[in-house]
Order: sequence, then C-alpha cells, then structure tokens
Amino acid sequence: MGLCNRRPTRVPLLTKHQCQLCLQWDWTMDDWKRVAWSDESLFLIHHVDDRVSEQLLLSCTAGHTQAGDGGIMLWGMFSWAALRPAVVVKQTMKAANYLNIIADQLHPYMALVFPTGNGIFQQNNAPCHKAWIVLEWFEEHTDEFHLMSWPPNSPDLNPMEHIWDVMEQRFRAQTPSCPNILKLCVTTA
Repeated sequence: MGLCNRRPTRVPLLTKHQCQLCLQWDWTMDDWKRVAWSDESLFLIHHVDDRVSEQLLLSCTAGHTQAGDGGIMLWGMFSWAALRPAVVVKQTMKAANYLNIIADQLHPYMALVFPTGNGIFQQNNAPCHKAWIVLEWFEEHTDEFHLMSWPPNSPDLNPMEHIWDVMEQRFRAQTPSCPNILKLCVTTA
C-alpha cells in the first residue's frame, strides 16, 4: 500500500519568548572571537540511531547487550583561538564535579587565551551549571572573564554540538568497533 512508518524529528520545544531570546545578539565578528564555547556529551559504546524507524529490516537493526557496555561523558571547550582537549568526566555531572572542571580546566584556559580578561564563557542552562556554588565561583572571577547569558532550550546555537557530532561520526566509523569502556576512554581522550 506504500505506507511508511516515520517518527517526527525531536527538536527543543521553544516558546515565543525563548525564540526571541535566541535572536537577541547583535554582535560583531570581534565579539564572537571572544567567546569560549563549552558543552558535555555522552558517548555510548553501543548506540542505535533511532531517527528512522524501519524496525525489522535487517539493514536497519543493530545487536545490543542487555545491560549495555557503558559509555563515557566528555566535557569540551573551544574558542576562535584554540581547541581545548576534551576532559573525561569520571563521575555524574553534578554541581561540585562541574565546579572542579571549570576551576581546573576553564580558569587556566581563559587566562591563557584571554589574558586581558575580555573573554566570554558560554555554558548552557544545565542544572549543574546554574547551581549557586558554580554561579558564585563565576561571580568571584568576573574580573578575569565574563559569563555569557544563554537562552533556554537552545542547543542548536552552540557550535560545540557540531564538534560532538563529528567526534561521534568518527567514533562510529571505526573498524573494528570499540569493544569496551576502557578502549572508549583511550579513543575519545
């Protein structure tokens, strides 16, 4: 009968106000060159891309283990001037862990790349980023760099997402595929 099963593409649900916030920037190229972009991403050993649902075609299935074989969380950052190597996050990303990462990784990077204190750090609105201990730390370092105001539900605005996509594609293209979490740590680090 020519009928197909398709799933809608998942996109962030944005209110009209949130859309307006996403369009608020009227920056020059020099302004954007001062931004250090950041994000976290989870890389799974066995991941099935479920964007197209053609369930039972042999070419569209992938075997999996019952418990999965784990994955790895990475935190990354880059700016116009430099790409910072990804950091393996060994624990759940909670406020205290995130604070350790920004103190150990972000602070020296910003001092090196933006020595005059004119850098702007971008982070999304994840709960660990908005925790009071994290915001208090940023407040203590306002003379060294600034924290960018980030609109809600706007992952498409962050170019770090594109870096994660490229890393994911390269990781998935490896032959043979990654067998375990230890190999995944070596591959992504």
